[in-house]
Amino acid sequence: QVQLVESGGGLVQPGGSLRLSCAASGSIFSIYAMTWYRQAPGKQRDLVATISRDGSLNYLDSVKGRFTIARDIAKNTVNLQMNNLKPEDTAVYYCNVEVRTTDLVRREFWGLGTQVTVSS
Repeated sequence: QVQLVESGGGLVQPGGSLRLSCAASGSIFSIYAMTWYRQAPGKQRDLVATISRDGSLNYLDSVKGRFTIARDIAKNTVNLQMNNLKPEDTAVYYCNVEVRTTDLVRREFWGLGTQVTVSS
């Protein structure tokens, strides 16, 4: 099994910054992609940012230029730096990793989520 531990959520004023972190551990042989999703109340879960094995990046249009995803391969962690936060960024943020486990099976795992609230 693979465990994901998220941290860094909280309450911030509009225009502020937060940094989310996600650490993956367990039966990991290799990582294909690490992704942050978010889900606001009553809305669908959206992909916010992803970084793939080759380092390619993809962002939700509404966060481009404000959010930056980065990974530490040696530590199996992924961070999401969020700047100039807006009230519409309020959501539960989920870490997702796609891995090849030590039994050489491709699997996907989710974190429990961390709340980000942007409000004055």
